[in-house]
Amino acid sequence: MTDASGYPTSLGTSDADSIRLLGHDLADELMGKVGFGELAFWLVAARRPTPGEVRVFESVLVALADHGFTPTAIAARLTYLSAPDSLQGALASGLLGGGSRFLGVTEDAAMFLSGALHGSDSPRPNDDAGWDAMAFAVVKAARESKRFIPGLGHPVHKEVDPRTPALLRIATEEGTRGDHIALYEAIGRVHPQVLGRRLPLNGAGVCGAVLADLGLPVEMLRGFALLARTAGLLGQLAEERRRPAAMRMYLDIDRNAYYVPPDQ
Repeated sequence: MTDASGYPTSLGTSDADSIRLLGHDLADELMGKVGFGELAFWLVAARRPTPGEVRVFESVLVALADHGFTPTAIAARLTYLSAPDSLQGALASGLLGGGSRFLGVTEDAAMFLSGALHGSDSPRPNDDAGWDAMAFAVVKAARESKRFIPGLGHPVHKEVDPRTPALLRIATEEGTRGDHIALYEAIGRVHPQVLGRRLPLNGAGVCGAVLADLGLPVEMLRGFALLARTAGLLGQLAEERRRPAAMRMYLDIDRNAYYVPPDQ
């Protein structure tokens, strides 16, 4: 029975002498013994991950941390150029760009796969042929409803996203492959039959399938993508200080802007 006037939590509490987190003494039981990736998983899942799950989870964080001058990195650098006194603002501007084209694909793919799996009354397939049949129906239904399939295609990696086979291999090694990965791989095999062209399974999409198979709530997966990208953005801003590029970006756009009438 909880006190109705209080605020129950399973996360962090503190008093004058100690800090407790997840039911453990922070200083004596967690610091120096629990890695940050393990802690992030534990905080959201409310259970401590196994070493294999930690390896898979941290592989996803590494896969999503940085991809060079993406819109999120450019936004962060330009904001830092405009407001060098606001590191938090520069980080936030980059994170706010996490959406359906960049970073958000991780959650969107997991939601798509989860919806397909839970929306089917058929028993789970037990071989590739069965998964292919399910995937064919899923892709066909998406096309007929003009619905985008998140996790298919990449603006740079037109043949193979190098993250995809690496993450699938790590999930296999650690025994965390589940239904989300099985359906995602099947979509990769059958979609050309429906769409008429072959698209690669992108790394952000496979991250969503991998995280969903770890049992993490699919509605929270964009948060993990943002967690990973925060490290990347911090690196981008540190490099901006060492090797400035934002002013050149701004000036290049400004000097190449030209007027056209509104009706053109």
